Amino acid sequence: MDWLNYHHLLNFWLVAREGSVQKASEVLYVTPASVSLQVRELERELGVKLFKKRGRGLVLTEMGEQVAEYASDIFATGRELMEVVKGRPTGRPVEFRVGVRDVMPKLLAYQLLQPALDLDPPLKLVCHEGDTSALVADLSVYRLDVVLSDTALDPYYRVRAYSHLLTESDVLVVATAKLARKYRRNFPASLDRAPFLLPTDDSTLRRSLDLWFHERGLTPFIQGEFADSAMLKIAGSRGTGLLAIPAIIEDEVKSTYGLHRIGLAEGIVERFYAISIERKLKHPGVAAIQETSVDSISANGGN
Repeated sequence: MDWLNYHHLLNFWLVAREGSVQKASEVLYVTPASVSLQVRELERELGVKLFKKRGRGLVLTEMGEQVAEYASDIFATGRELMEVVKGRPTGRPVEFRVGVRDVMPKLLAYQLLQPALDLDPPLKLVCHEGDTSALVADLSVYRLDVVLSDTALDPYYRVRAYSHLLTESDVLVVATAKLARKYRRNFPASLDRAPFLLPTDDSTLRRSLDLWFHERGLTPFIQGEFADSAMLKIAGSRGTGLLAIPAIIEDEVKSTYGLHRIGLAEGIVERFYAISIERKLKHPGVAAIQETSVDSISANGGN
């Protein structure tokens, strides 16, 4: 029988998790040369290459990604075993590590995550926010279980990951009650020269709005641009300008920020995705949000 050297596997797994030999060596309090040797020994034992060079760094090979996934499961099971041996309570919450793209509406992100939070037994949610590059990097080395995004993963990233459609929504233009009354008349022509708050140009919604304005000959006055969707809504709630939101969070936006519908941005549809390393979703949290979202899309006829 072939036996796996778990010490070699641990060194490999930490390099994959931390993103470099240097960082893994700092976690283990050993030299980088020692970590590199252990990884080479594991590759020799398995007869496969686990890493390949990219620029000055290392990235996982396709087989390396699979080995890292198994290693994560193995060491998670090992930690549970130690808890049992030490007589500590079992059944503690499974961690659900989620990355949320910074331009994605946080109210919607929470709405999408709700089915995972309602699971029994409960999950422990660990939520991170960032740009796509940083989140995908963490996803690729299993620091995250899933990334929520307003766009499917671009092939540019060269990561073996899958984009699962969670939901889609029409888009509304909203503002404070005073501004809504003013700009609701003769909408959407009323938006020409109107003060508008926009997401930054790296968001799908921004590109859709720019095209929508252009096609209708509208030139709103851009009062502000925001990478953070919550900041954008706060500015809108102060009467700084009009803004666009997914229709599916209209009620929450109205109750939380006091923003009212001006009109429907007809023709714009936003789609939101769960990006995972797995084609078949195994983590209970990821599976819960995908199953619930698919059921919701089907019930609404895709709208």
